[in-house]
Amino acid sequence: MESERAYELAYKYEAKYGGCAQTTLAAIFEVLNVDAKDVFKSVTGLAGGIGVIGDGTCGAVVAGVIALSYFFGREYENFSDPERKRFETYKLAREFYQRFKKIFGSTRCHDIQRRLMGREFDLLDPKDWEDFLKAGGHDDKCPSVTGTAAKIAVEMILERLK
Repeated sequence: MESERAYELAYKYEAKYGGCAQTTLAAIFEVLNVDAKDVFKSVTGLAGGIGVIGDGTCGAVVAGVIALSYFFGREYENFSDPERKRFETYKLAREFYQRFKKIFGSTRCHDIQRRLMGREFDLLDPKDWEDFLKAGGHDDKCPSVTGTAAKIAVEMILERLK
């Protein structure tokens, strides 16, 4: 099933490469055969609650919403949006957010870190980075988050494309 494959790829990519937004988006796009390397590059700074600050929305959540928008959002060529695509996409984004939050209790990076690892981390601080790795941040904690986000996004995209 595509959604399970997305979970596995996002999990693997996060464990190997890090960068939750990119690892989530890469898995979604790979499973759905999307070649959008420019979009992949553009999400680099969204990891770890934006710039690994931790206080913002989890990059995996942002990537899931970006993928939904990529498939169903308003096009530049149709900026006036008479079909109101953006409002349909807002509904999809809201559903994605709610499904993710139901599993992890929050969409905020530090809240998720606290829930999964018992504390929050400043990922640009060398000591915190070391502690994050020791706590399993890239072994199974964040990989499970990216995998879940990729799975939800792929399920939603495929359901809507039916």
